[in-house]
Order: sequence, then structure tokens, then C-alpha cells
Amino acid sequence: MKTDIILSGVGGQGILSIAAVIGEAAIKNNLYMKQAEVHGMSQRGGDVQSNLRISDQPIASDLIAKGAADLIISLEPMEALRYLPYLKADGCVVTNSTPLVNIPDYPAIEDVLAEIKKVKNNVIIDVDSIAKEVGSPRVSNIVMLGASLPFLGIPSQMIEDGIRSIFGRKGDEIVNLNLKALAAGEAAAK
Repeated sequence: MKTDIILSGVGGQGILSIAAVIGEAAIKNNLYMKQAEVHGMSQRGGDVQSNLRISDQPIASDLIAKGAADLIISLEPMEALRYLPYLKADGCVVTNSTPLVNIPDYPAIEDVLAEIKKVKNNVIIDVDSIAKEVGSPRVSNIVMLGASLPFLGIPSQMIEDGIRSIFGRKGDEIVNLNLKALAAGEAAAK
């Protein structure tokens, strides 16, 4: 088992929380994991990206080469587009359909989504609306994680345990909200 994942988005969207949940699930289930992240501009709404490599065998590097990612999980569609060169030919991109327009010359969203749809395996969902339906716009990242479950190579129970571990100190209400968001994302992707 080996899964190379690129997580991308804009500062404040919860990319690193997704990485923490997946990483916690992997480690608690005796899988190897390496992670590299770029989040220097996160406070200014800039690009946030994380390479997450999970395997049942030792991993030499924490970086994913171009054309080698199994999965791109993105909370922002233009950020998904930015990392498409890293995706394997048979890889999957799972992205939010709603842009976070943080630059004056943001391209037309229809054009961005049209490029993403050229990827054979793509899932494009409005995670922001689903998160609001679940009960909080703050769980949109976990909705996105739920939409990615079929492609992670990690059983959903392990991810649920990761959510319990990462968010447990915040109380049962927060844990349950995140579990509900995970299930809603998974349902929307199907």
C-alpha cells in the first residue's frame, strides 16, 4: 500500500488539519508517513500546500515528484489546478467548486473547472455549502476529506479515529460535528 497525496488550498482553509487527521490515522495503524508542508503565506491568504506520503513500507523522501501523486485534495480550485502537473496519469483530483478569490486577476471559475474536468478521475463538489448544511462553515476541510475517502487507500474507520484523536480535546460536540462533515463529504462524492 502506498498513497502520495498533495493537499492544497489557501491559508486558513484547514489544509494542515486534514494532513494531521490523515497522518494520525496512518501512524495509529502502523503505516509509515512522511509530510512536507509550505505554509509561510498562510496568514495572508496565500498558497498552502502539503505533501503527504503514506505506505506500509519505509519512505525515503517526504516530497512528491511531478507526475507521481496519486491524489490531489484541494479546498480551492485554482490551487488544485496549480498542482495538476504533480498528478499521475491515473491519479484523482478532489476539489472544492467554490473559489476563494484572493487576487485581482483570478481567472474565470468556469475556465479553472474546465481544466480540472480534463483529469479523468475528478470529483468537484461545493464543500462550503455542504459544511453549512452540516452545521458550520468551519468544517469544510473535513467535508473535503470525506469526499476524498474513496481514494485515500485508508479505511474510513481509521480516518474517523484520526478525527477523534485530533479534535478530542475540543469536546464531543466538535468531534461529532467533524464526523458528520466527513460522512456528508463522502456521500456527496458518491
